[in-house]
Amino acid sequence: MTIQELSDKFSIQELVANISIYGDNKDFKNQVRLFTKNGISETISDGNVILKLEGRNVMEEAFNKFLKDYKKIYHLNGQQTITLNGNKASGTCYCLITLVDTENVKTTIGAIYTDEYVKINNEWLVDKRIGNFKWEEKE
Repeated sequence: MTIQELSDKFSIQELVANISIYGDNKDFKNQVRLFTKNGISETISDGNVILKLEGRNVMEEAFNKFLKDYKKIYHLNGQQTITLNGNKASGTCYCLITLVDTENVKTTIGAIYTDEYVKINNEWLVDKRIGNFKWEEKE
């Protein structure tokens, strides 16, 4: 593996981490800037597409609306694979998501994110993200 490939993989890992960190802080304005201008975010639950968003403005509005009733949000990223192909890449990241609402109900979600990345002006961005919510538990 070349130094450039290592650098690209590290940059993509940092991109994925920053998406989670911005989400945890409800900083959706900066979070959606990590997607391409017409990026896609799709959510699947029980094998069904429950949400498909295209474009930064649409994503920001939807994320704000969906997460407004949660006082705590926490993403813990785990296993991650990245496959580079020039200025494009693909990856998979396992994530444990914890949401605590205003009534102190805790929802934990096991998700697998499948991403497509693109390098624009020497910066890696998400072009498409599919979040497959594999299980959910409420306490």
